[in-house]
Amino acid sequence: MYTYKILYFLKREFILLLILVGVLLLEQVRGQNLIGEFQEKSDPSNRVFNFQLRNFSQSSYSEAVENLLGIYERSQKVDFTPGVKRKVGLKVYSESGPGLSTPESLVEAVVQSLIKRGYERSDIFILGLNGRMLRESGFLPPLSERSMYFNRVFVRSLDSGEYYNAKWFYDSPLPAKSAQYWINIEKENAIGERGDDANERKSYLPMPLMHEVDFWINLPCYSDHPTLGVNGALMNATMWNASNTTRFLRSPASAPVAVAEMGAVPELRETWALNIVSLQRFQYVGGPIFNSMYTVSEPLVMLSDNPVLLDSIMRERINQYRTKNGFAPLPQELKILAYSEQLGLGEKDASFANLVSVN
Repeated sequence: MYTYKILYFLKREFILLLILVGVLLLEQVRGQNLIGEFQEKSDPSNRVFNFQLRNFSQSSYSEAVENLLGIYERSQKVDFTPGVKRKVGLKVYSESGPGLSTPESLVEAVVQSLIKRGYERSDIFILGLNGRMLRESGFLPPLSERSMYFNRVFVRSLDSGEYYNAKWFYDSPLPAKSAQYWINIEKENAIGERGDDANERKSYLPMPLMHEVDFWINLPCYSDHPTLGVNGALMNATMWNASNTTRFLRSPASAPVAVAEMGAVPELRETWALNIVSLQRFQYVGGPIFNSMYTVSEPLVMLSDNPVLLDSIMRERINQYRTKNGFAPLPQELKILAYSEQLGLGEKDASFANLVSVN
């Protein structure tokens, strides 16, 4: 009997010891990132840096970008010198065609500033969604030249399918087929199994920006959008940066959620360093289809690490021109901004923006 009690006591103590060891191991693991080896990105600031252009020449853009990058580096205590991967991606906007695309001079100015910080042109690449639109917008030469370079910087087109991976995608229940429109899924998704219903739910993400670069810079253009309200920094980094996203563009319920969730993918957000936009041309009605009747121009370049705040500021700017010309303003509360703020992509309240004029 006494032997039984001793064994029972030892067994109980052994179980308690195992529980204690388990708790200690749990404390060691707690807080570690088990999804991948990346640092948690800090929250975006509320600073928006502005530079007034003398004109839209290359020299004026180069001066603007160099000054904006310099003051951002000093104020945020960061630098854009080469890292371990020694690669930088520049995400341009060309989906509206040559009338409303990222200015070529702005892209070249960013390249020049990166070269001053130690990169070579061969270390930098330009990324766009559609090869034909990149060509029409001036980022690629005519097909007859058989070149994929813009000023000796390599240009990658996502619709080629070369820069997606079957393992990295955003999954949404909204199918490519809906009551409103029909999408050619084989054209939308350049990879994946043909005829696979599951492939209709997938939007493949840009592998080069997630896994090949030290960082990437978003270079959007601005217009209004019938579903999301604002077509700008958030959309250029998400909807115009993945496959099979046409399905969202007529879905007011799903589109804002998709933008926010894609933008919050840790591997994409970790390397997303900055947003730089030129107001050389932006559109306040009828976007994202280019219409010269509703475009305006301001000699201003803005830089921020907060895409939500940039979109919010541009919503107000677009509304000024809409009201002035007799059009109803965009709603004060846009779901694309609210959801993106909730997922940590940035503060949306423009009244709290710290606007810094560099010149």
